[in-house]
Amino acid sequence: MDHDLAVIGAGVVGVSCALWARMRGLSVVLIDPQAPGAGTSYGNAGTIAVYACLPVNDPSVLRGLPGLVFGGDSPLALDWGHALRNPLWMLRFLANCRTGRSDEIAGHLAMLLTQADAGLNPLVAEAGAEDLLVSRGQLTVWSTRAEAAAADLSLNRRRALGVEVREVSPAEAREMEPGLVLPIERAVHFPGARHVLDPQALVLRMFDRFVDLGGVSVRARAERVEERDGGVTVFADGEIRAERAVIASGAFSRRIAGSGAERLPLGTERGYHLMFEGEAGRVTRPVGWVEGGFYATPMAAGLRLAGTVEIAALDKSANRGRLAYIARRGREMLGDLPEPASEWLGYRPTMPDSLPVIGLAPGKERVIHAFGHQHLGLTLGGITGRIVADLAEGRAPNADIAAYAPGRRFS
Repeated sequence: MDHDLAVIGAGVVGVSCALWARMRGLSVVLIDPQAPGAGTSYGNAGTIAVYACLPVNDPSVLRGLPGLVFGGDSPLALDWGHALRNPLWMLRFLANCRTGRSDEIAGHLAMLLTQADAGLNPLVAEAGAEDLLVSRGQLTVWSTRAEAAAADLSLNRRRALGVEVREVSPAEAREMEPGLVLPIERAVHFPGARHVLDPQALVLRMFDRFVDLGGVSVRARAERVEERDGGVTVFADGEIRAERAVIASGAFSRRIAGSGAERLPLGTERGYHLMFEGEAGRVTRPVGWVEGGFYATPMAAGLRLAGTVEIAALDKSANRGRLAYIARRGREMLGDLPEPASEWLGYRPTMPDSLPVIGLAPGKERVIHAFGHQHLGLTLGGITGRIVADLAEGRAPNADIAAYAPGRRFS
């Protein structure tokens, strides 16, 4: 065999898998046609969101779906043509919005999130990237009385699952973040959260350490994998042989033939961001505006407004309406902003139950799946990498990962 482990995908999840495995002493090759962290990992909101245990699958989605989809100020956009071409995925998603099922999913997410720092911190230390992380928590604000009053249920669900939630008054919220100009009816602070000043820089630091430790990088597109002769062959501008392979290509994982991912209901939540150079001082920590559906995060390159959800195909062009929405709502949140220096569209890999896929591919003995982290790739990449390293060594992880199994029921 050429390697103990071949990791396909060099986003934050794939690089985390590769670095954890190399730290354990495995021979690892990392395969991706792009630079590390150049895809969806590049443009996220930068939050280590250990509080984010409530899935998008929430009963409120069923009640408010028409307003969310058709409202002029909706943070959700739906391509109806895409939805009609993928009715089973949409039906599965809605089935997981039932109260009992949503609570079950939240419990599974909370279990992983309690281990998120334990998975990420060793990688940050190994890569010497402590300077990229800021520990000021995350502030969530509500700007309407109706939404503020309705927040009790979700906040109590988080508390019941062990999330530290600190209620702050609107006046205190303005003291914490004086740059906010929107009305504040309610606010909470999640003190356990952190944020990253440059998400791609973090991935690159981890990648560089992986290479320093003897890891191998191949800049190529993996087209197909095949289990044979006691190992796995990855077809990527030639053949790469390994004892095991990890599929960590995010929303593009289904395009790798023979991996088993092509048979899973992997969908895409398209997310957007705008960057405003020289405006990082508008906030001092990530601020999430519930009604707006996005975050304002201070980063090394400026202020990033990131978020919203668009259900549409991978290959559809960027929706200019989504970018205009963020710009308009950003001004409502923070006052006058200059023209953005850059804009971005990314692809969140999303299963219909909002849980990641972590474990052996159905019907495979040597192919491991590690994708589908939706909004939590940056947060859960480290713990996913540690679990994958366990599996690559042929031993059971410390955590029970049955809920994330690729072969599970998705509705």
